[in-house]
Amino acid sequence: MKAAGLIPNDFHADSDGALTIGRWRVEALASEEGPTPIFAYDSAIVAARIARFRKAMPEDVALHYAVKANPFAPLLRFIAPLVDGFDIASIGELERLHGVDTKAISFAGPAKSDAALEAALCSGITVNLESEQEAERALALAERMSVRPSLAVRVNPPFGLKGAGMKMGGLASPFGIDHDRVPALVRRLIDAGADWRGFHIFCGSQALQAEALIETQRATIALAGELANEAAASPPAVNLGGGFGIPYFPGDQPLDIEAVGAALRESLRDRPQQLETTQFSIELGRWLVGEAGVYLTRIVERKVSRGRTFLITDGGLHHMLAASGNFGQLLRRNYPIAIAPKFSDEPEEEVTVTGCLCTPLDLLADSVRLPRADVGDIVAIFCAGAYGLSASPISFLSQPAAREILV
Repeated sequence: MKAAGLIPNDFHADSDGALTIGRWRVEALASEEGPTPIFAYDSAIVAARIARFRKAMPEDVALHYAVKANPFAPLLRFIAPLVDGFDIASIGELERLHGVDTKAISFAGPAKSDAALEAALCSGITVNLESEQEAERALALAERMSVRPSLAVRVNPPFGLKGAGMKMGGLASPFGIDHDRVPALVRRLIDAGADWRGFHIFCGSQALQAEALIETQRATIALAGELANEAAASPPAVNLGGGFGIPYFPGDQPLDIEAVGAALRESLRDRPQQLETTQFSIELGRWLVGEAGVYLTRIVERKVSRGRTFLITDGGLHHMLAASGNFGQLLRRNYPIAIAPKFSDEPEEEVTVTGCLCTPLDLLADSVRLPRADVGDIVAIFCAGAYGLSASPISFLSQPAAREILV
């Protein structure tokens, strides 16, 4: 039997034992905001995460929000005054920031089109270059448009982030420029008159071990110093990446970011001389918003087939692909899940929760123990604030869209 995952400690039951999100009882929330499925994001949890980061990290380390984690417009507006900048991975994400009071914006991602580069250069945001060819295209476009481009170099480092859910360093990669080729490109940018903004060094994501992040940050700072020395230029800024993970499954332990912050403070105190005036930043998405989101989907049918009980809901993998195990899991494990009106009840039965799609892949929870649930009850799937709706095949089978709300 598979466990029902780790429900974040931020969520509680009301006096009747029902799940609440923010000040809302889930049933009232669904009634007020319209039919399920709904993604509900708790703004207080996001604010608390940002405050914890500020307290744990060195004061001079900037915090950037990675828009790809969750680009919901009200969430972006809420986050904007609390962070120091945004990191985007497409021009579409830049458009999501239209009307948001932004500070610094940087643009990473391979295979940027000329149109995307033009839009970024016209906006004055920093483009993190992923190849020498992209650098030449950016320089040519900037010259044609008579603008001075703000360009940084994304570095493919010779090391990865140990224990990362997704490694993005220490291997051949479409992301970034191999570290040994970086100094020559930096000189090319400076000699061309570009506004060279420094380095972006991202090694992996979803790490829960503090020591692994500490080791990677130390190595990243040392690498930035070596590259600056070889290029004979001090970088104005170094983006240390992120990689802070959240616990999803039984056995996962929350990341000790206080330990990471204390070690980073020491590493920056002992930084190479070439980095003395450099502004460091960390970009986070999942760690800031992942545990703040809950996917709410209502049971349409309770069905028994060959002795197995199924709770079939009005949602599914077209809204919450990650919970189905089809978004980065090698071995499928259940996301944290609960029956919302019986949040404080003890488990009574083993059930499998599925969505409404005509595919066996539409599995939201496999053989979990939950309180008795009936048609009309709302199922809550937690850790849905990052890479939830925006990372799902929302057009699959042309089912109705899920709503999103910030509470």
